[in-house]
Amino acid sequence: MLQDESLIIKTVRQVQAILGEARIEPRTGRTLPDLGQVPAAQPVAALIDHTLLKPDATARQIEKICFEAREYGFASVCVNSVYVPLAAELLKGSPVKVCTVVGFPLGAALPQVKVYEADEAIQRGAREIDMVLHVGAVKHRDLAALHEDIGDVAVACHENNILCKVIIETALLTDEEKIIACQVARMAGADFVKTSTGFNGGGATPADVALMRAVVGPGMGVKASGGVRDLAAAQAVIAAGANRIGTSAGVAIARQERGEAAAAESAAY
Repeated sequence: MLQDESLIIKTVRQVQAILGEARIEPRTGRTLPDLGQVPAAQPVAALIDHTLLKPDATARQIEKICFEAREYGFASVCVNSVYVPLAAELLKGSPVKVCTVVGFPLGAALPQVKVYEADEAIQRGAREIDMVLHVGAVKHRDLAALHEDIGDVAVACHENNILCKVIIETALLTDEEKIIACQVARMAGADFVKTSTGFNGGGATPADVALMRAVVGPGMGVKASGGVRDLAAAQAVIAAGANRIGTSAGVAIARQERGEAAAAESAAY
């Protein structure tokens, strides 16, 4: 039993009461019913969002991670939206999805801007959206604004049968605030909650993943992102409740899982 269980129960009830008083109803319409489940014997590689979000990333580097994602069977590549058309073209006919980020990395854009950004990315080939929530709204306890911030993007995603993941930026939040963020994301109809952007200090920890999983239950996904650089770290967050991992070290993790040497540059590429 989590030490935080009483805090979770109390905080979730408070969130429900506050949104209820504002006459805000929970949204439904998630794309899949059991997004928090990991199929038995699923390889770690199949849970990885192979990620390159650096501001100086080049088209050549995007080509490389798309090649690697096909080779190792990753769940997706996660790229900035400017590279969505390129990634979509390179991964056409592949089970690897194209994921992009919205409101990244601060989350402080207007909700309408995030919806527009998500819509444009979806039209250009994105099949998963990782949005950064408005961290200031969590801190200020403006739960109605936070619900709108998340819910409008979730609706835009679900109208196109696209997954919506919400980055809560755990490094900036207290445990109570993490619970608030996860519960509002759940009530706003998001598909996943995600730990971090990787741009604001800190990253995924098993403790944070376990807390997030305890809040959202098995009906939502939990994505661990930031600092997962080897197989042991990946297995630790999976054991804590993550069923998706965002990392730039996907090749190294996949090669470790295969029992191969640590990954170098892909010679085949």
